Amino acid sequence: VLQSSNSLKASYEDWLLTYGLSVSPFHLRWQTALFNRQFYSWGRWKPRFLYLWFSVGMVFGIVAMFGSVILLGKTLLQTLTQMLTEAPKAQNDRMLQVVVSVPSSDLCLRVVCKLIVLHENSPCSVVPGVNLPVSQLTYFFSAILISGVIHEVGHGVAAIREQVRFNGFGIFIFIVYPGAFVDLFTTHLQLISPVQQLRIFCAGVWHNFVLSVASFMVLFLLPAILFPFYYTGVGALVTEVAEDSPANGPRGLFVGDLVTNLQDCPVYNVEDWNSCLGDISEKSQVGYCVSAATLQQLSFPARVYRRLDGTVECCSNNSLTDICFSYSNKLDSHLYACLPARKVIEASKVCRTNMDCHKDFVPSFCVTPSLENQTRLIRVKHPPHIDMLYVGHPMHLQYTVSLSSFVPRQNFLSIDLPVVIETFCKYLISLSGALAVINAVPCFALDGQWILNSFLEATLSSLIVEKHNRELVGFLILLAGSALLAANVALGLWMVTAR
Repeated sequence: VLQSSNSLKASYEDWLLTYGLSVSPFHLRWQTALFNRQFYSWGRWKPRFLYLWFSVGMVFGIVAMFGSVILLGKTLLQTLTQMLTEAPKAQNDRMLQVVVSVPSSDLCLRVVCKLIVLHENSPCSVVPGVNLPVSQLTYFFSAILISGVIHEVGHGVAAIREQVRFNGFGIFIFIVYPGAFVDLFTTHLQLISPVQQLRIFCAGVWHNFVLSVASFMVLFLLPAILFPFYYTGVGALVTEVAEDSPANGPRGLFVGDLVTNLQDCPVYNVEDWNSCLGDISEKSQVGYCVSAATLQQLSFPARVYRRLDGTVECCSNNSLTDICFSYSNKLDSHLYACLPARKVIEASKVCRTNMDCHKDFVPSFCVTPSLENQTRLIRVKHPPHIDMLYVGHPMHLQYTVSLSSFVPRQNFLSIDLPVVIETFCKYLISLSGALAVINAVPCFALDGQWILNSFLEATLSSLIVEKHNRELVGFLILLAGSALLAANVALGLWMVTAR
């Protein structure tokens, strides 16, 4: 039995070795030489151009190394300040928030962080399994994998350009996080000059930066790219309404509706939708001009009572069509009337005070919905349908309705395609940019470690003659950089999970 078990184990190990697979707890790795010919083709293409390309990348990598330390230092101070204040800023006001660390092998230790708000309807901080929507997981992991592959392609092509032997390329999965790596001949790396090493070690962060910039350009130029098929600037197109959304219902919003106004705030695209909802949330509830005759005709007696938050309610019949409105006249500034909301609002002018309603010498009042704190009555225009009247917190409407700025020119065109491209570009910008910043940190196991060591060899060899002294300086800097990054990761995770 023992001999059979050993034979099976040996067969299994031979099979893994044949296909370049490596399996260990939480880690699956695949390496191949199938792409070596392609890598060598890229590394020998236009040598002069590649020399300039990776030389620019070397400068960028060195600047990014120092810049990442400054950025992480400011972020750490900002995080500590938020922790010590009673009313911390919103997390999306921070410059950089490290939220997940993802180990890998060889040249890179992946650390995923949040640089920008990725999607209008998603939480500000991105933590898979904590607050990353399931619908976004495909974008998230695809962007991580592509960013990792582009990063390693940079290292591989630069190494071939500097005459370093390229052994193979591979992909791995650590727990659930995908990544990539290249296998370079270590002896060749040690024999080339520090400047040549810098071109290789900086190539990864340089390629991530270029990918981030390219994704930003695609996102910026997307209206022009899709112009033959989609037009913009006419409103926000509804692409999805959540089942539990307050906008769901026979007089609510439907997929394909084009929202053109929120109250008196015009909506030309998704950014306007978000901006208008933000303004409505921050400002007090607007009122509506109603003539004295109409007010007397529509209102009916109702008991007035105060809610727990101090606001007043005067519609006691739990009607789905009536709302309590407050107004003032010359004698009393606290009058209330229970009125049918739609009849009051439709064909009425928006106002703040009675002075806004004085027109044509017709006695009129500015009646304002008397609602609970943070609750708003919002009139949503989506012609040719009847206006939707929404009562609730504006952010609930924002989080449960997905929209697009792109309207198809033909019915057969997908309304989701522009949203998919937009979202994926935002993830690439964020995650690839994050990898460029974090990998440049002078920290153990990151690209920054090798960038720092080569930089010190290239600049301090004449000032600090003894090699072990240069290595000591590098070790102390790496220790400080590792502590800085670890502190940011720990506090970033605490800020996301504890609050």
